[in-house]
Amino acid sequence: MNNKTSLTVIQINDSHAYLDLHQEMFWQGDQAVYRQVGGYARIATRIKEIREEKGDHVLLCDNGDTLNGTYPAVKTQGGVMVPVVNALGIDAMSSHWEFAYGPSEYKKRASELNFPVLAINVFDKKTNDLIFPPYIVKEIGDLKVGLIGIASNIVDKTMPPSFSEGVRFTLGKDELPSVIKQLRTEEHVDLIILISHLGFPQDMKLMSQVQGVDLCLSGHTHNRIVQPINQGDTLIMQSGCHGSFLGRIDLEITNGKITSYEHQLIEIESSIIPDPAMIEIIERVRAPFKNKLDTIVGETATALNRYTMLESTMDNFLLQSILDASGAELAFSNGWRYGAPVIPGPVTLNDLYNMIPMDPPIGRVELTGKELIRMLEENLERTFASDPYEQMGGYIKRGLGLTVYLKIENPVGQRIQEVFIGNEPLELNRTYHAAFVTEQGVSKKYGRERSEMNIHAVEAMQAYLKKNNPMSAELLGTYVPV
Repeated sequence: MNNKTSLTVIQINDSHAYLDLHQEMFWQGDQAVYRQVGGYARIATRIKEIREEKGDHVLLCDNGDTLNGTYPAVKTQGGVMVPVVNALGIDAMSSHWEFAYGPSEYKKRASELNFPVLAINVFDKKTNDLIFPPYIVKEIGDLKVGLIGIASNIVDKTMPPSFSEGVRFTLGKDELPSVIKQLRTEEHVDLIILISHLGFPQDMKLMSQVQGVDLCLSGHTHNRIVQPINQGDTLIMQSGCHGSFLGRIDLEITNGKITSYEHQLIEIESSIIPDPAMIEIIERVRAPFKNKLDTIVGETATALNRYTMLESTMDNFLLQSILDASGAELAFSNGWRYGAPVIPGPVTLNDLYNMIPMDPPIGRVELTGKELIRMLEENLERTFASDPYEQMGGYIKRGLGLTVYLKIENPVGQRIQEVFIGNEPLELNRTYHAAFVTEQGVSKKYGRERSEMNIHAVEAMQAYLKKNNPMSAELLGTYVPV
């Protein structure tokens, strides 16, 4: 290609199977405000409008966390999302929570998609072969574009073993240069786009170390990037979560180089007229679950969200429900990022499943004070590591029943200054009774007398709402930077 051409790239990342309109949180000055956004019918409308404007010079890429995150998706192991995403005309996709169904089941889902799942960093343990193709080449007019995929690399490091059964994950840093070289020298592409689910900090570091990517579409960390970031010769963008936004970048390309661009972070506003064909698909796939999910199970006086790093109102509600059901002193859960906000007023069963769609049983475990410190320090390092490649979590591990004073900037193992259990200083040799959900709440390497209760998370939240109507779950200052 020796002349000037244009290309529009649309990004969806971390939609977490949110089919319909939902509440989203926005900052307005020093306050959080909420409004309804999103839904695939409105996403489809915006994509059609862009294609009508730009013709065939459009690529649509999905960064993954697409087939998992809501009750219908989990119940069908991602199957409910297949007709929805197939109707969008996606060009390629990367992955993360899709592996929650197990690699074998995910490969079945991937085979049902009418677009490829790409990953240069997911290998079969026995054969050492890639389980998905590493790239594809798309011809857009006279432009040849190479699309490369990188899956989240934390699946076999921080998530339940079933997520990575028979496969291993690498960072992709060692594999990426040879794939870029192959695309440039053998496929003779003009432009390379990386579809990554490593996370924004990780992608920034990766693009500083590996040359040759023109545009990096970043996922995983739910950043709302309003202007692409330059990392060397690479543009990096990320576009929120829950299908609340689309990222759009219009590129001008001369002799295989991006010479100018315009970018938009497009809010999927409720005022957008939904696409009729997509409405039909969504109503059909959601029908088996609608009556159950629309059931009102209580009321909240607190706006519940999961968008704050140290502690969140949504997780305080979940953890208080766990404490109430278990009678434990302490409660822990993973620092999940996904989970659309719930505004003050009625709470539906759908809201509860959005908070924790896998609905795990509540676990019990006994932990010494020393173990609590080690567990929390490990999690703080995974959250705040100075090396982005060592950041392997979502937000801080959620906890209730304790107060942790910490110095975030301190080195590994030295962040915690003091811990109180209730109003009493933590005793290193004392045993504490904790309740938790999922292995990411309390890893199996910590504690003893581990057991599962006969009550699951959603049932515990329903019971708590029934006893506390309306329910309040304000921020308590569980983690205090000092």
